[in-house]
Amino acid sequence: MISKRKSWKVDASEESCKTDLPTCPVFSETKKSRISDKENASAFCGLENEGVFEELLRTSGIVLKAGEGQNEIAVDQITFQKKLCLALEKHPTYPAVVKQFISGLESHIKDRNQFKNCLLPCTPVRTESSRNLVHSYCESLIKLLLGIKILQPAVITLLLEKIPEFFFDIVGTFGTNFPRLIVNQFKWLDRLLDSQDLVKKLMQMVSVSPVPIQHDIITSLPEILEDSQQSEVARELSCLLKQGRRLTVPILDALSRLDLDADLVAEVRQSAMTIVPSVKLEDLPVVVKFILQNVKAADAVEVISDLRKSLDLSSCVLPLQIHSSQKKIKSQVQASSSLSQVTTSQNCVKLLFDVIKLAVRFQKDVSEAWIKAIENSTSVSDHKVLDLIVLLLIHSTNTRNRKQTEKVLRSKIRLGCMPEQLMQNAFQNHSTVIKDFFPSILALAQAFLHSAHPAVVSFGSCMYKQAFAAFDSYCQQEVVTALVTHVCSGSETELDISLDVLTDLVVLHTSLLMRYATFVKTILDSTQKLNPCQIRKLFYILSTLAFSQKQEGSYIQDDMHMVIRKWLSSTVPNHKQMGIIGAVSMIGSVALKRNEGDAASLERAELNSESDGQLSTLLDLVSFCCEQTPEVLALYYDEFASLIEKQKGKLDLQLLDGFGKSLVEDFPSDFVVDLSPTVHGSFLFPVKSLYNLDEDQSQEAIAINLLPLVSQSELGRVTAGASNQSKRAVSPMCLSPSFRLLRLYTAEQNSGSLEEIDALLGCPLYLTDLEVEGKLESLSKQEREFLCSLLFYALNWFREVVNAFCQQQDAEMKGKVLTRLQNITELQNVLGKCLAATPGYVPPPATFDSEAPEAVPSINAAGPARKRSGRKKKADGSKAGSADRSQADDSSEGNQPDTELSELDKAATDREAGNPLAQLQSYRPYFRELDLEVFTVLHCGLLTKSVLDTEMHTEAREVVQLGPAELCFLLDDLCWKLEHVLPSGSTRRVPFPKERGNKDIGFSHLCQRSPKEVAMCVVDLLKPLCKHMENMHNYFQASVQNQGAEDEPGVTIQEHQLMSSCYQLLLLTFRSLFAWNGFSQHENTDLLRSALQVLADRLKPGETEFLLLEELISESFQYLLNFQQSVPSFHCAYILTQLLIAIAEKPMSGWKKEKLASLAKQFLCQSWVKPSGDREKGSQFNSALHTLLCVYLEHTDNILKAIEEISSVGVPELMNSAKDGCSSTYPTLSRQTFPVFFRVMMAQLESSAKSIPAGKPSDSSEVQLEKLLRWNITVRNFHILINLVKVFDSRPVLNICLKYGRLFVEAFLKLAMPLLDHSFKKHTDDVQSLLKTLQLSTRQLHHMCGHSKIHQDIGLTNHVPLLKKSLEQFVYRVKAMLAFNHCQEAFWVGILKNRDLQGEEILTQGSEERGSDEEDSEDSAEGPAEEEPSGSDTDDSEQRGGAGPGPSAARP
Repeated sequence: MISKRKSWKVDASEESCKTDLPTCPVFSETKKSRISDKENASAFCGLENEGVFEELLRTSGIVLKAGEGQNEIAVDQITFQKKLCLALEKHPTYPAVVKQFISGLESHIKDRNQFKNCLLPCTPVRTESSRNLVHSYCESLIKLLLGIKILQPAVITLLLEKIPEFFFDIVGTFGTNFPRLIVNQFKWLDRLLDSQDLVKKLMQMVSVSPVPIQHDIITSLPEILEDSQQSEVARELSCLLKQGRRLTVPILDALSRLDLDADLVAEVRQSAMTIVPSVKLEDLPVVVKFILQNVKAADAVEVISDLRKSLDLSSCVLPLQIHSSQKKIKSQVQASSSLSQVTTSQNCVKLLFDVIKLAVRFQKDVSEAWIKAIENSTSVSDHKVLDLIVLLLIHSTNTRNRKQTEKVLRSKIRLGCMPEQLMQNAFQNHSTVIKDFFPSILALAQAFLHSAHPAVVSFGSCMYKQAFAAFDSYCQQEVVTALVTHVCSGSETELDISLDVLTDLVVLHTSLLMRYATFVKTILDSTQKLNPCQIRKLFYILSTLAFSQKQEGSYIQDDMHMVIRKWLSSTVPNHKQMGIIGAVSMIGSVALKRNEGDAASLERAELNSESDGQLSTLLDLVSFCCEQTPEVLALYYDEFASLIEKQKGKLDLQLLDGFGKSLVEDFPSDFVVDLSPTVHGSFLFPVKSLYNLDEDQSQEAIAINLLPLVSQSELGRVTAGASNQSKRAVSPMCLSPSFRLLRLYTAEQNSGSLEEIDALLGCPLYLTDLEVEGKLESLSKQEREFLCSLLFYALNWFREVVNAFCQQQDAEMKGKVLTRLQNITELQNVLGKCLAATPGYVPPPATFDSEAPEAVPSINAAGPARKRSGRKKKADGSKAGSADRSQADDSSEGNQPDTELSELDKAATDREAGNPLAQLQSYRPYFRELDLEVFTVLHCGLLTKSVLDTEMHTEAREVVQLGPAELCFLLDDLCWKLEHVLPSGSTRRVPFPKERGNKDIGFSHLCQRSPKEVAMCVVDLLKPLCKHMENMHNYFQASVQNQGAEDEPGVTIQEHQLMSSCYQLLLLTFRSLFAWNGFSQHENTDLLRSALQVLADRLKPGETEFLLLEELISESFQYLLNFQQSVPSFHCAYILTQLLIAIAEKPMSGWKKEKLASLAKQFLCQSWVKPSGDREKGSQFNSALHTLLCVYLEHTDNILKAIEEISSVGVPELMNSAKDGCSSTYPTLSRQTFPVFFRVMMAQLESSAKSIPAGKPSDSSEVQLEKLLRWNITVRNFHILINLVKVFDSRPVLNICLKYGRLFVEAFLKLAMPLLDHSFKKHTDDVQSLLKTLQLSTRQLHHMCGHSKIHQDIGLTNHVPLLKKSLEQFVYRVKAMLAFNHCQEAFWVGILKNRDLQGEEILTQGSEERGSDEEDSEDSAEGPAEEEPSGSDTDDSEQRGGAGPGPSAARP
């Protein structure tokens, strides 16, 4: 019996036992002991009375020990078991002896020490004679007894009954864990007589035991169970897993060691997945490890998707937040315990990502599935910090997945799914995890800075900043090195972004960055690649480092002094320019106010004297190098003015006192004179005082001495060899820069008050008579150029005056500012006429921190074909570039979508008939920049200005208001600024940018503000902008009602054009703001809310404060939708639609889609006529039409119905209209715009076909029928559109047909043919009808291929090979479908002859005939008809489509 038992011991040991047993002295001794007296027994066991239990054990070879000593075994384990089993079976009282034996065991183990000895391994008896008989490791007595068949059930029962005795024992560090020892006895038994019963009892024990015992039992189950029991127990454990969270770790540990089938694994994994959101943080790594280690390739994506949804790292951040709050309010002890909680939390997160890292590294499926799961997430809210960290982990761990990871991350950033806030949370809360991926972070950041997408570039720069702030000194050094490398790379975008990052770092982490100042300083060796704006940033960084910490920064100061001195001494203008910018940056750092607590008073005095010495040295150096060159001096004034404006309130003006005094004294002496009736001197034009707003104040009146200064300057140009003046040069070029510096210095000295210089607001200018109408032709070229320069200087003076006084609160001054704006629009009108008569003229520079454009476009270039409007404003004719292009492209296809429509938008009204004014748009670099504060003037309604008599009494009150021309001027400039600084969500960097540095000309002041600051300024302007737009709405509503009234045509047209321009610019301003991609960032949500609240408040005053963001969006959308009835032009309609889309996209809901579709359709069904009576047309009109038509078809609920309506209703109306007519239903559909409609319909139809799901064998009959119905409608629309080519056979239409025809056929092959395979038998008639209709279209496509070859049009023939390939594939795919359905005999192939568009046979076929049969195969419905070579007219395809039926074999 014993020999049959399966044993884990080798057979050799058994045999050795058998052979050696007779000679074993131990066994001979035990035999003698059975018949000897009790003394020997007492020697072995230490007992006077020996029971059956002790006797049998002793005779079998085990000696029981009391106390701390372990039981001894004198024979091999198997020998012991055999002897004991034999002794029991041969015992006279068998089987009663078994009960006695168990009873003796029970009595023996009542004593805990003895029980412990029975559970612990026996000690082998070592004697000279038995040294080789007993193994060094022996099992416990209990385990040996469990190996004996007749004792096993009773011993198991006894042990299980003993476990409850230890339920409430507290096991110390060195205590004995009895339950664990008991359970261990059941492990790895050679045979279990009733394993089902044992497992059942153990599971019952689990249900009633304390947690530690449950833990021990569950973790031991895999070593106890038989293979057949594993599935059943796994299900029980899975249920147990769902019931409580305390046993998560042991259950998953046990489950991971069981051999389960795939279905059960999936079931258990799902149970584990359900507990992920609520499991303890310390158990989370175990749960995730279990889920990941059982993932198979087939279900990997689904499992990972569920896991990433369930995993939430925010619970790991909570202890950190608790700690930060407790630190402030609780005791040190509590804070330290909280700190340990934080450490535990961080360790658990670290363990979690270690688990994921192992899975990603060693399981290819997990890595790819995780990337796919993140890629498949579309909603912004679905993306978590976890996603970003996992992508970094995969990028860092798996080299083969790096490109894929980077691609997914780029895509998510572009779509706004990975905002910078997400990354900041990752770095702030999980820096210990992310630090391991630093090489990947650095590599990704470097790659992102090369990107063409602004959002990706911004993300890369944010990665650098966060890495510098969160990581150690090694990482910080690497970050700084990488940024310096970017700066020295020469790439414009990399350079700007890197300098911006360094600027942020020097502001936020000055002392940290100071350690790496040596690296930053090396940029000075590569300054030739930097433009002035970048030089300004670089010197701000270096100056902050040099002067923030006195001792550490001294060596940087020395280097900067050397470089600046070298540049200022250079004769190269560019070097001198850089020297001035660098010097002023240093002056700003030296002159900064120091905190009072920085040093003792004596040290502070020394510091001030040292700063004073450095300042005076720098100022003297710069003044000496600048005073002889007006352009350089003007740059110095501008830079100093910008410094004062930027460091408002932070400069120590006492240090600049000497400089300020000379400035205040020099300006009046250089540019201001006492007003007198006559001016002595010889000038090209007679001097006349103009634009005096203080005529009532005749005493002590002053004037700007402009014309004499310009004359002197122009004369100086003519006599270039004049001797050098020993004193500072006075040039009109310095007038505006000098005044800007003066007013900013004065405002800084007097807390914002400009009373000391307010006389300059109203004082006149010495100009000349500006009634130039009809006189320009009689002037010489020099006189015309002189006049133009004079006007440029005057305009720039007024611009700086408006900049200076626009924020003054006094009503009198506000009125004067409005008057100055009127003066600007009047002067621009005059300047336009002068420039039109002065070709090739180059104006004097107005911005000095960048190189002037190489050439100014000749204003005569417009020619008679390019008339522009006569608006009295700078922007009136200002959008020349795109307008010129649009007219040139008018005869071409005119249907390409325009991605960058900013210029186009504003140019619409500049193409109207009127006076041929110069296009001042191209002269923008020669005008002084308007500050953002100027736009506060938009708040003004009507202003009353007092007119005083000679005795200073109010004589009259004159009403001054912001007129349409001034409004247009301000809005145009605002739009220009917003377009530059607020990129929209879809904006991409131009692949081949213009000349470096030119893009920021005219934006020097604007570029010193962040996009968010600019957006905040515009949000503050929204109320007045809304008022202005409502006024425009009312004006055009009234004009529609008064259309029949008799007015002067010229006045009406001019006024209409001006108001239309204002309306358009207002809409553009709104669109630029709400389309800003910064609103997608979390930190700008409050700003977006404020903006929407202003709009919503116009509909519901006082009710919007507590509305949700979604409600605010809806109200704002509704408010803007109300303007649809009053838009005066198609471009206004287009911009309004774009604006509504920008707002609706915040979250796009169903009703908004319907409204947008309805609005777009309304605009398409509206007749757009200019005030002159002509219909709107041209390339720009076509581009806007393309976009609106796309909006309509993309947002309508039934795109197929919409396409069918246009092609079946609108196009026939057009065909029946006159040559220059249009569709009555769709007035925008004319012969000129037909290619636009056709392209959009074909593209949208192909896109709609691709959205129909592919047919599957598992589809029900109803689903198949529904898909067939959609394909029937789609193919019918395709057939209608293709047939239009017979009427509209222009080259653009043919090109569209060939391109989208191929794409449609390919989509049909890929998506529809699988459907036909499985639905042919059930829906034979529907399938035949579908193929019959499609064949008519493909035959027409074949004719187009022939037409293209005959005309040898390369643009068309390029499409032919791919199209013919698709048509051939279609033929053989239909054949395969019929064969699949056992109807192959219904297929017949003939030869389809080459024909042109009119259906005439092409005779020069030659060898092409064999290659041209791709359309000649069909099912039974049209087989024999293909042979008929009849010459067909335009209805040929319909005739042949109805040809006789084929053989009935087509039906299965």
